[in-house]
Amino acid sequence: MRHSPRSARVLASVLALTGVTAVALALAPGAAAAPSSKPAVAPASTSTAAGADTRAMWVWDTSTPAATVDLAVASGVDQLFVAVPPNVATSPQLPDLRTLSQLARAAGIRVDALGGDPGWVDNPSWVVTYWLKPARNTGLFTGIHVDVEPYTTSAWTTSQSTVVAKYLTLLDKLKANAGTSPVEADIPFWFNEVHALSSSGGASTLDREIMRRTAGVTVMAYRNTATGTDGTLDIAAAALAAGAALGKPVRIGQETTYLGDTAVDAKQTFFGWSRTAMETQLAQVASGASSYASYAGIAIHSAAGYAAMAP
Repeated sequence: MRHSPRSARVLASVLALTGVTAVALALAPGAAAAPSSKPAVAPASTSTAAGADTRAMWVWDTSTPAATVDLAVASGVDQLFVAVPPNVATSPQLPDLRTLSQLARAAGIRVDALGGDPGWVDNPSWVVTYWLKPARNTGLFTGIHVDVEPYTTSAWTTSQSTVVAKYLTLLDKLKANAGTSPVEADIPFWFNEVHALSSSGGASTLDREIMRRTAGVTVMAYRNTATGTDGTLDIAAAALAAGAALGKPVRIGQETTYLGDTAVDAKQTFFGWSRTAMETQLAQVASGASSYASYAGIAIHSAAGYAAMAP
């Protein structure tokens, strides 16, 4: 099974059918599986508790580990979601992943294995065998962080309930095979509007069922305005409320990469802003979201986008 990168353009087109916009992330394909020895890396805490002043960052490009960790330290980031290819034991990315993990942990930064592809919902056993277990066997990562985005599959518009059920099955299998590694997931802000069945067969919503199966979520509430109608706090409210009700931490994701030239594209990202201007909005997000017991800080997408911003 190969995993093709997903573009923000493709995702925007798919979600336009439901009147929703979001942003997609990408995962590079992997190589064949092979055994590997664990490097000597001190274990990091597996606690999923997070304070409202914490900050996480997605890292898709792992080719500059020292620069990535320096950026994280300078930006107050204490958790990295680091992209891991399938069959990582034989991947040419492994040396950089090892260096990144070692440098980050030495700086007191937690490192989680990041992966995901819409096709994962159709073959969870493959995911466990060729992605989850190899990633855990490296000993480089504290937690598991998945960005599957099942709504980008063609079946989402024709058989949504089936895709939802498959996605939840995938999360069940990841959790069952993750051992002591906490599993977290990215969700779009509108998953509260998607129907799902609870484990008892009752009516529920997809955001809540994901939270019940994970240690926490990051809601992709991508807006460059903190307050007001359709601002970050407005669209993140449902996920924050669900997390508070279920006792699960919820991070608020914010975008910094280029998404396109339309007004809809522009409002979803801080691309073209300075970091100082963005921080003004993020301070308002943190202030407003702190009223929820579930609020667990900000997550920045991504390291590359943030690094390119002017001070």
